[in-house]
Amino acid sequence: MNNTINTLTPNADINVYDPFLPVDENGYYGSFGGAYIPEILHSNIEQLKEAFTEYVNAPDFIAEYEQLLKDYVGRPTPLYYARRLSEKYGTRIFLKREDLCHTGAHKINNAIGQILLAKRMGKQRIIAETGAGQHGVATATVCALMGLECVIYMGATDVARQRPNVERIKMLGAEVRPVESGNKTLKDATNEAIRDWCCNPADTFYVIGSTVGPHPYPQMVARFQSVISHEIKQQLKQQTGRETPDYVIACIGGGSNAAGAFYYFLKDNSVNLIAAEAAGLGVDSGESAATMQLGREGIIHGARTLVMQTDDGQIVEPYSISAGLDYPGVGPLHAYLYESGRSEVIAITDDEALLAAKTLTHLEGIIPALESAHALAVLDQRKFKPDDIVVINVSGRGDKDMETYLSRL
Repeated sequence: MNNTINTLTPNADINVYDPFLPVDENGYYGSFGGAYIPEILHSNIEQLKEAFTEYVNAPDFIAEYEQLLKDYVGRPTPLYYARRLSEKYGTRIFLKREDLCHTGAHKINNAIGQILLAKRMGKQRIIAETGAGQHGVATATVCALMGLECVIYMGATDVARQRPNVERIKMLGAEVRPVESGNKTLKDATNEAIRDWCCNPADTFYVIGSTVGPHPYPQMVARFQSVISHEIKQQLKQQTGRETPDYVIACIGGGSNAAGAFYYFLKDNSVNLIAAEAAGLGVDSGESAATMQLGREGIIHGARTLVMQTDDGQIVEPYSISAGLDYPGVGPLHAYLYESGRSEVIAITDDEALLAAKTLTHLEGIIPALESAHALAVLDQRKFKPDDIVVINVSGRGDKDMETYLSRL
């Protein structure tokens, strides 16, 4: 394989308003997106937009980013033909192995890109939110690599259920700040990270881990994760003679790994895009995180999108067995793709995700993260043709979830 990744410059004339994303200069995807932020952060957001515009196409930035993806992260990650899984489901299934990235998930692709921007902007202190802990680990890892102070906000509930990642973050030299408000999960960690940023706007860079938040974050995260679909196209061409699959499937909470897996296929309607969101105990159970099926248009964490909320606009607390999918909103790109009909959204329950994880482990010897297991569970929900090419993004490895697996399986 050609080791030149070149995801940041898909064509010579590209500017920050990405030709692969349905986004305008104000960060709107249809009616979703924008930047709804307190006055104290306006300067920070403007500086970030300027830096992103300046550096994302700069040859030295691209060279450093791509070298780190290759030599530090271990890209390209394999596109693995899952023979036994394919035999079981009667179709051709390929797994994009983001679980084999350094740190164990796709999150590091974005952490490297944003922290390279932070360094060029002269920021010395990095903050981030995390749910399952993978974004926290990735951010702490890159901060250790580049000698930057790092503070990770994590809901106390997630601190307890993702203990291995908490210890990894601490070993990497970062500070973990447990959040006790709300239901003590990802939403609440994000709230606290935003408060920190408001109090420390001058020296602090907030590394958002998903395609959420005010513009330009959703676009920026999608861009840094686009390496996933770029490699899929190259690898499929080598293995099957064609660049485009029939289906791309990814799990979705905020939407970073799905955005990366969908990115280069968004404008090709021959490729079916399936997003697997977390139904928890059932979409209508009251214990769910099926944001797109349950949500209504609203504003959360600086962007207009689909939000789980009451009639008077109060956030409904989400639930999922997966710490990375229990977010009451979704990235504005994914809200737009869902409402426009470009993507299909399938809600997966806890039990269905656990069964899918068990199936993959027993048939292919790969233990997926609970988040990724939701994407794999689509195989039991949809019927595919024998000659279909189905690519599933395995966004992370299951080491962090072993305690849950052992107690539930």
